[in-house]
This record gives sequence, C-alpha cells and structure tokens, in this order.
Amino acid sequence: MTYTDDTRAKRNVAVLVMAQAILGAQMPMIFVIGGLAGGMLASNVCLATLPISFIVFGSMTTAPWLSPLMQRNGRRFGFFLGAFAGAMGALIAAYGLYAESFAVLLAGSYLTGIYMSAQGFYRFAATDTASEAFRPKAISYVMAGGLLSAIVGPQLNKLVQDAFVVPFMGTYLAVAALNLVGMLLFLWLDLPKGSRSEPKVENAVTGRTRGELLRDPRIVVSIIVGMVSYALMNLVMTSTPLAVVGCGFTTNNANDIVSAHVLAMFAPSFFTGHLIARFGVERIMSAGLVFLAAAGIVALSGVELTNFFVALILLGLGWNFGFIGATTMLAGAHRPEERGVVQGMNDMIVFGMVTVASLASGGLMNCSGGSAVEGWNAVNLAMIPFLVLAGGSLIWLVRQPKLAT
Repeated sequence: MTYTDDTRAKRNVAVLVMAQAILGAQMPMIFVIGGLAGGMLASNVCLATLPISFIVFGSMTTAPWLSPLMQRNGRRFGFFLGAFAGAMGALIAAYGLYAESFAVLLAGSYLTGIYMSAQGFYRFAATDTASEAFRPKAISYVMAGGLLSAIVGPQLNKLVQDAFVVPFMGTYLAVAALNLVGMLLFLWLDLPKGSRSEPKVENAVTGRTRGELLRDPRIVVSIIVGMVSYALMNLVMTSTPLAVVGCGFTTNNANDIVSAHVLAMFAPSFFTGHLIARFGVERIMSAGLVFLAAAGIVALSGVELTNFFVALILLGLGWNFGFIGATTMLAGAHRPEERGVVQGMNDMIVFGMVTVASLASGGLMNCSGGSAVEGWNAVNLAMIPFLVLAGGSLIWLVRQPKLAT
C-alpha cells in the first residue's frame, strides 16, 4: 500500500521516538557494565564480554522469527514481546549476579537480545505508514530518539550501578523497570495489524525468494554496509569500558565516554535523512565508513581520555551515517510483500556479524598481548579488512549507473 498523507506516520514516529528514548536507555547501561560483570564471574578473562555477545546472539537468532511474526500479528505485538523479554532478561541477569552464576547471567543476556531485536525494528516500523518522501526522515527521527537514551542511560547507570552490595545488580533491576514502564507506549501506535487480519487474495504476489533477493545488488550492498557499520561499532564499543578501566581510569569515566558515543550515534539523526535526500544514500554511507576509519586512527594514536572520547564520538558518527544509510537503501529495495523476509534476513545477517564482533572484542582486548594498550590496539586494527569490504561493495554499486541513485 502506498501512503501520501503522513499524518498517521508522524504520530507513529513520535511514539517510536519516545520508545527509543526510554526503552533504548537500557542498551548503553548494559553495554557499560556487561563486560565488567562478565569479568567478575567468568573463569577465563577472555570470556569477559560474553554477556554482551549473548545479547547480540539473542538478537541475531530472534530476528528471523520475530519479523515474520510481526508481519502476521502486527508490529505492536512484537514490540510488547520484546519489552517483556527485556524485563525478564534483566531480572534473570540480576539473579545471576546475586547467585554468582555466569551461566545465569548469560541466560538473562540472551533474553535481553530479544528486546534488542525488537528495538531494531522500530526504524522499519517508522516506514510502514510513511510516504516515499518522508521515509528517510522517519527513520532518522526514530533513530534520533536514541539521543535521550544516550543521556538517560549512562547517567542513570551512575546512580544505580553501586546501589546494592552486589556490583551492577542495581543496573539490571533498573533496566527491568524501564522495560515494564516503556512498553505502555506501544498502546498509542497506529500501525497495520498484520496479514492475519487481512482478507486472503487468490493469486496474491508472494515476492522474491531469499536467493533472488540476495542477487539484488542494492539489497546486498545495504546488508554489507549495515553489517560492517554495526559490527565495527560493537567491536570497539564492547571493549571500551575494559580498555578505559584497564588504562587506569574509572567506571564513571567509561559511563561518560559511552554517553558521548551514544550521543554521537543518534544526534546526527535529526538531519541524516535530509542529507540522504540531498546528497544521495551512497554518499552518506561512504561518509559513515570514513568516520569509522577515522575512529580507528584516533584510537591507535594514544590512550588518553581525549583519545577515547574522540574515537568513540567518531565511531558513533560512522555508525549513524553507515547504518541509517543502509537501512534507507534496504527499505527502498524491496516490495511490501517481501518486508518480513527481507528485514528478518537483514537483521539475522547484520547481528550475526555483530555477534562475531562482540565475541572477538573480548578475545582481542584481553588475550592479545600483555597489556590493555596492546589489546585495545588489536581491537582497532581488526577494523581494517571490514572497512575494505564495505568500501569495495559501495564502489562496485556506484559504478553501475542503472542501479545507483
């Protein structure tokens, strides 16, 4: 269905922005303390970031069934399910800390991944009732909701992370509360209810197969750039708290650096859509890859607080341009009846690579060389081949005039 009046879309965007701000605050909170909590309970320091890896793994394995589920039952159903799983995951993780059980902490982390997967579909939900002209702006505005989460999450974490005798238990209890309160926002969404409520049409178009979709150059390149942008952001951000503390700074310093990083991830979203409309999606995706490369260069040039702040800010900017650009390209590269398959396949591939990145992050940080500095350098050097892959795919696409726009 084609939409021309964006009144309904703007209402949905407003709700999704608030959901991104309130529910999204949990992600920077967990990413700050996940590796540190894992380091307390893991028998091997190389496994310290496994709780974060399990979150991403949970998201990867959820996307293939959550996307079709939402296409059948509606986005709102999937978003409620995600927030409920996030609350349960946080409570289980809190119990894992209390019981000093690494396995229980990982189980809770996996359920948090179901929330993370649902949150990833906010950006697609913004396009469901949007006109073609409003679509990139809708995606950007929803992503901009993360600006508030960047402020609320780390600052709230400072207040609650040491609220109990058990370190970081307060963070997970606060995350459970955010999910239970934030899920009420979805009552105000006005989105299509899903194919289950629509009459069946004989000889209805079913869309292309997965193999055919993966032979579409614009779909393939959008997946590659989205995958690389998200994976490299996760690779570096996962290790950042460990590197900051390992270089002699405090956990509160790590909170502030992650806060600056998440602000940089989402603040540009107020104008990313406008930039895409003006300069074209390929140029914005290219700029994102340049920012990611610059982040690695700054990180490799030193381990002062300034280096951490600047590198993580550049990392956030690179993620924003690369990932929003890739999302916009993907949203315009498939037909409505292909939505569930394409978006689920995209997020499975993207978060599959992010899972690998988060697993590699802990190993590179803690098990490469004999110091935090050597580990941090190894993390940032690992970005190079993936940047080459994404950059090469974009060059290949833009050299095909009939496909690039």
